[in-house]
Amino acid sequence: MKLSRNQARKRRKQRIRKKISGTGERPRLAVFRSNKNIYVQLIDDREQKTLAASSTLSLAQGKSINKDGAYQVGKDVADKALKHGIQTVVFDRSGYYFHGRIKSVADGAREGGLKF
Repeated sequence: MKLSRNQARKRRKQRIRKKISGTGERPRLAVFRSNKNIYVQLIDDREQKTLAASSTLSLAQGKSINKDGAYQVGKDVADKALKHGIQTVVFDRSGYYFHGRIKSVADGAREGGLKF
């Protein structure tokens, strides 16, 4: 039986999460993409804490569903990370393909000063 698109993404996510984990020095940059918005968090998996978060909702822009809005979210979370003294992260694409809005978040975070 063929998996649905979301079930296939969840399987990819499980494969990815087995291999990566965030620490206090190098947190996990987790991305969630909905139809209208994109959400990004910096997560310390050892302490089970969210260190910083950003989304298109928090930026209150009209560009919520396109790549420009995703780019701004990446830059915003990078600024928040640098204020906490975090320079390197582990990028967790959550099973999404590295394309479109996910790539724009990564480009914005790199442009903002994060290394991964």
